[in-house]
Amino acid sequence: MARSLRRFDRKAPKFKPQPKVLILCEDSKSGKRYLEEAAIHFRANAQVEIVHCGVTHPSGIVEKAIIRQNGFDKVFCALDRDTHLCFERAIDLAEAHPKITIIASYPCFEFWLLLHFGFNRKPFRAVGKYSPGNLVTKSLREKPNMDNYQKGEDTNYFAQLLGEPCQMARALAPRIIEDVAASGEPNPSTEIHLLMDEFEMLSKPLLL
Repeated sequence: MARSLRRFDRKAPKFKPQPKVLILCEDSKSGKRYLEEAAIHFRANAQVEIVHCGVTHPSGIVEKAIIRQNGFDKVFCALDRDTHLCFERAIDLAEAHPKITIIASYPCFEFWLLLHFGFNRKPFRAVGKYSPGNLVTKSLREKPNMDNYQKGEDTNYFAQLLGEPCQMARALAPRIIEDVAASGEPNPSTEIHLLMDEFEMLSKPLLL
């Protein structure tokens, strides 16, 4: 009996291809490493490119994002507010490009790490020679096992803070953003949780 050829018919794909995502970081080491490890944890690293683009000021990062956006479906710029004079200009530049989303931290990425240890809405203001970002780092070093934290070091803090601390940060950050909307005061706050949500979404197949 002749074997039916139908069993060899190529089936149509059931899932949509996942979007390609570019994330540009201000930080070349600690923050970038955290996001890279998070993407691997959520099995999203195949769709995500995380880069330090060679500049550290917000408007320059957004300008790089504008240049590179054509090769990606989504582009995120992880920016620190801190004392950058061009921060608002960076926001304005991004608004003209629908693919580009600003992921802002006030004053800096380290506030996201600080949320792994509990709720905080006390503003960080410059004191003497210390910038707001310096003072967040100082507060972070007071937390368990974070006394040697350095912004420029290549340490896997994602693995160190994975589990309950990370879940706490992911729960607290949206609450703080809601308070920012109500109070009009963004210092301190962070939107890094949106990248965690993006990684988690990329790990799930999209049905056609």
